[in-house]
Amino acid sequence: MDSIAVENESVRVEPPNWWIGFKSTDLQLMVRSANIAKSVPEISQKGISIKKVTEGCSPNYLFIDLKISNTMGPCHFQIEFKFKNGDTKTYRYELKERVKPGEEYIGFNSSDVIYLITPDRFANSGAINNTGSHLIDTTIDRNNDYARHGGDIKGITKHLDYIDDMGFTTIWPTPVLINDMEQESYHGYAITDFYQVYPRFGTLSDYKELVDKAKERYIKVIMDQVANHCGLRHWWMRDLPFKDWINYQENFEQKKPIPITNHRRTSNQDPYASEKDKKEMTDGWFVYAMPDLNQRNPFMAKYLIQNSIWWIETLGLGGIRQDTYSYSDKDFMAQWAGAIMNEYPNFSIVGEEWSYNPLLISYWQDGNQNRDGYKSNLKSTMDFSMQNIITEALKEEENWDTGLIKMYEGLANDFAYASPKDLMAFLDNHDMDRVFTLLNKNLVDTQMAVGYLLLLPRTPQLYYGTEVLMHNSEKPGDHGLIRSDFPGGWKGDSVNAFTGANLTQDQKDMQNFIKRVLNYRKSSKAIHEGKTIHFVPFNGVYVLFRSIEDEIVAIIINKNKKPYSLNLTPFSEIGLTGITMKNIISNTTLIWKDNIRLSSKGVTILTTRL
Repeated sequence: MDSIAVENESVRVEPPNWWIGFKSTDLQLMVRSANIAKSVPEISQKGISIKKVTEGCSPNYLFIDLKISNTMGPCHFQIEFKFKNGDTKTYRYELKERVKPGEEYIGFNSSDVIYLITPDRFANSGAINNTGSHLIDTTIDRNNDYARHGGDIKGITKHLDYIDDMGFTTIWPTPVLINDMEQESYHGYAITDFYQVYPRFGTLSDYKELVDKAKERYIKVIMDQVANHCGLRHWWMRDLPFKDWINYQENFEQKKPIPITNHRRTSNQDPYASEKDKKEMTDGWFVYAMPDLNQRNPFMAKYLIQNSIWWIETLGLGGIRQDTYSYSDKDFMAQWAGAIMNEYPNFSIVGEEWSYNPLLISYWQDGNQNRDGYKSNLKSTMDFSMQNIITEALKEEENWDTGLIKMYEGLANDFAYASPKDLMAFLDNHDMDRVFTLLNKNLVDTQMAVGYLLLLPRTPQLYYGTEVLMHNSEKPGDHGLIRSDFPGGWKGDSVNAFTGANLTQDQKDMQNFIKRVLNYRKSSKAIHEGKTIHFVPFNGVYVLFRSIEDEIVAIIINKNKKPYSLNLTPFSEIGLTGITMKNIISNTTLIWKDNIRLSSKGVTILTTRL
């Protein structure tokens, strides 16, 4: 039989390309094509050698381990798949030049404030055709909390000036990779192709443009990634490479009931946890629509690590947020984070650990001295503990053990963390009630919460719309409503937060408050990396200071509804006596001397930087 060579036709190779110049010179290609396991791959390119070839349990997969020479330059090369019958399939692969070395990828840190956006609900650019395609979910219905509303990547790019003007320095969009699912495809966490942008949101070029345009404004972009699970309609679910590619694969293939995770994340640390409980936690599916990936399979592990690196290089990311961090195999997660930080030592990764216990949060942060010897390689974790403490404290009446004392003692728990300033702190996010809802739609309480958050030794994150008091009070706990449309993001919106049109006075006050604090914070070394000193709350007032060299910032949280005279003598150790200070919000000044009159309940932020 004559040889037949068809370049790239019906052959899927992932990663779709790679780069030269990594510390690791290994690359593993996952190849999928009909009966490809019956072929023998060959590469004649000098500087690239095949170390190992592994057949999948499905005949339609090959895994090729390559070694790339340190002296290799960028190039295209051919992979020939030769079959015994004389047929040949050819794939043209590209090795690119890296844009910059790994050390120059700078991640987010405590000098940043992160703006969390749900892309489908932020803004529609008018550039995307949202109906009538080959995708499953073709419906747009802005009246349905759980349908797609039509926000897109270009919608974020279009409003970068607003984000910059507000004072945000980092953007975290929830996942924009394809979720070709029957329902709720808008949220992004049921990925059906780890290398494809969801056409509903735009293209890879649109994603690159967002990152590039953000960089022009010195704004970083964090990518929300998911290593724990994929969507049920992921393309490989029709033909899985190995018998253990996903957890409970036998149940799935035999259409038997599939165990759902028990959500008992403490089993990761619990010295007394049963093997049964640990397995149910890690291997159980999050929900049936999201198959749980088995990272103990070494090919799956390599796939996920390379996928993360591919996106960092392709987009030039400023960080990764890893979803459901503690649900994955924890040894793999340490391997994953270690591989990334090895290539990008100044990068940042934050992992989601939804726990209110600082001991559980601290376990996942790199540098923590865990009794079991676990080293996570993870720079940051999400500080759900602080979120819970702030909202509870501001709602409670002041007593010996309730109210502001909870914020004071909650911050005192920082002794448990290897690096408190690298924790991502927040008041709400896309998975919980909005802070304005949590604080019973009280403007002053919300300003106190935001002001405190932004002055903590943390890396703060605010959820889009907090600046205009978006809430879900009509349906607490409703995820679709928590992810409501940003006012002004759609043509014809009567209220426009981007321009200020038809905002209420409270909304304008909140937007101005956040804008002033964020823009001061941008250049405040005291807040970024200064020393923190706080004083035990007294008579409904809590005072905290951040200081470095000649800059001191003070925040005064006052829960008294009537005018109150704050005696400044107890704070003499700070060394402010006789110093003129400016109110960041009102732009007025005062001399720190005997006392400060607090006319009403609220937050006061003062600085020595005039």
